Amino acid sequence: MQPLLIKAILVVIIFVITLLVALYATFAERKVSAIMQDRIGPNRAGPFGLLQPLADGVKMFMKEELIPSLSNKWLFIIGPCIALLTSFMTGVVIPWGGSITIGETTFDLQITDLNIGILYLFGVVSMGVYGIMIGGWASNNKFSLIGAIRASSQMISYEIAMGLAIIALVMTTGTLSLKDIVMQQDAGFANIVYQPVGFLIFLICAFAETNRAPFDMPECETELIGGYHTEYSSLKLGFYLFAEYINMFVSSAVIACFYFGGYNFPFQTELQNWLGFSNNVLSILQVLAMFGKVLFFIFFFMWVRWTIPRFRYDQLMTLGWKILLPLALINIFITGIVMYFSGSIN
Repeated sequence: MQPLLIKAILVVIIFVITLLVALYATFAERKVSAIMQDRIGPNRAGPFGLLQPLADGVKMFMKEELIPSLSNKWLFIIGPCIALLTSFMTGVVIPWGGSITIGETTFDLQITDLNIGILYLFGVVSMGVYGIMIGGWASNNKFSLIGAIRASSQMISYEIAMGLAIIALVMTTGTLSLKDIVMQQDAGFANIVYQPVGFLIFLICAFAETNRAPFDMPECETELIGGYHTEYSSLKLGFYLFAEYINMFVSSAVIACFYFGGYNFPFQTELQNWLGFSNNVLSILQVLAMFGKVLFFIFFFMWVRWTIPRFRYDQLMTLGWKILLPLALINIFITGIVMYFSGSIN
């Protein structure tokens, strides 16, 4: 029972950390945008404005709960719940560090190591579109419906290119386990060295999958008011907003694991040998390295949002189908040729 209890505690810790990161990502985004636009940003609630996310949460909770009279009530409620649930489910296969020993029990800093972890990620991410689609359709609002249709077509289009980019990565690593992919990068170079084109494709598709600018067409305020969540208010609107930031956090973690060594950092084995670090100390340093990479990519998501203007919808579809899809196929072909002539495959 003790290992199960430790696993349960780990699940709770990762859940709380994910929630806090999503909560304070909203604060960070407002601060980043303020710096880029020569403004101050939130600074009233608490010291340096650090309590602003809590104030926003209380505001969301205290707002009036509105459900349109002509909407499908149950689907209207289920939509944001699906969006939030699927965003939380993706974090269970991500390795956040090595292993820690407590007493005589050693456990990994990963909730579960699935040998088909990549397939699990894609399956859960694919279900996330149902939350947006159901919410937009159940609102009985044409603007919400158009936003939901945009979201579904956008996510389906870019998932194809993303999946092909991952196929090239799987060809290089020979595994579908995120833990194995991260451990392989400890012995040599990070996968960004072997798959630079795949990384670029995956990064662009991650922006589209999370509906972040310049791919935020499903909630484009210029022609769709608020897009798929136009009719939402109070906590249900908060669920959609939280889901976006949680997806951004998880996408940053996945990018770090796939292409930048995950929790590994340079010379970690040498440092452990020279300085005599215990396994627990090394694991803590690995967790810090992992979160450092994740925070960098979260900042990059924000940086792009406040730098690049939104695409037109036809440009978005052209990029997905006519540029990224052929480029991903060419990347698979070149990866296969390189592996064949390098002796990696027979």
